[in-house]
Amino acid sequence: MTTTRKHTALPKAQILIEALPWLTRHHGKVVVIKFGGNAMVNEELKAAFAQDVVFLRHAGLKPVVVHGGGPQISAALDRHGIVSEFKAGLRVTTEDAMDVVRMVLAGQVQRELVGLLNQHGPFAVGLTGEDAHTITATKHTPEIDGERVDIGRVGEITALDTGAIEALLADGRIPVVSSIARSQDDGHVYNVNADTAAAALAAALGAETLMVLTDVEGLYEDWPNSDEVISRLTASQLEKLLPELSSGMVPKMEGCLHAVRNGVTTARVIDGRVQHSILLEIFTDEGIGTMVVPDELEGDAQ
Repeated sequence: MTTTRKHTALPKAQILIEALPWLTRHHGKVVVIKFGGNAMVNEELKAAFAQDVVFLRHAGLKPVVVHGGGPQISAALDRHGIVSEFKAGLRVTTEDAMDVVRMVLAGQVQRELVGLLNQHGPFAVGLTGEDAHTITATKHTPEIDGERVDIGRVGEITALDTGAIEALLADGRIPVVSSIARSQDDGHVYNVNADTAAAALAAALGAETLMVLTDVEGLYEDWPNSDEVISRLTASQLEKLLPELSSGMVPKMEGCLHAVRNGVTTARVIDGRVQHSILLEIFTDEGIGTMVVPDELEGDAQ
């Protein structure tokens, strides 16, 4: 007489099998992840983020992490007695402020992230856009009420050289990129919006996916009247919505739009406040957050 033992591990096997089509689809593909928001300051979320990224690497994907550091920069500027000022949703970056921005991004935020990733193995290598001409920029002067405004050392990306990142990926490493750019024309360095930098790098690397971690569940259908999240939309649908979005979401969604219009298969805005949100988004049927697909892919992208 035989008895059937119910294995308590069976649900784990089912979860792994559910991931199989996604593992197959994404194997060997580049995924660019913009790290920011609460995931960047909460210790548990930081640790979960590092686990997710290393998991992607072990699962055969090629993750590239791009980070900013808004909260850390503001705290450091306070300590240096420099007032934080924003215009058109961008930080006004004086010469003194730029020194602090560079120090915080490359010397603090990036180092911590590299350290968290490298608890799991010799994977992460940090670089800034200055390294190997990765990101080149010129001075960005946004238009506010019809007038061009000087906001200091804020850069607009003019060129990308992905050679150093591609060499690291080929060597099985995880590049961690700080969103600082070298100057195209005046010898300075520039502070570049990290959402914009992540999107530009995703396009230049021919990434399969751009993932932007945020502090919201995704793009809301009709905020503030409803908290229904739009789970999927095309580039054209997103373009129509852009004028109505809150200022914080604009660079994120513009980045997603740029990515899918320039060869990236999907761009996703996901809730970085949820532990392991990256794995939930990439490896489950439901996914979380908002996914943007190119117009011509509507109907067959996942």
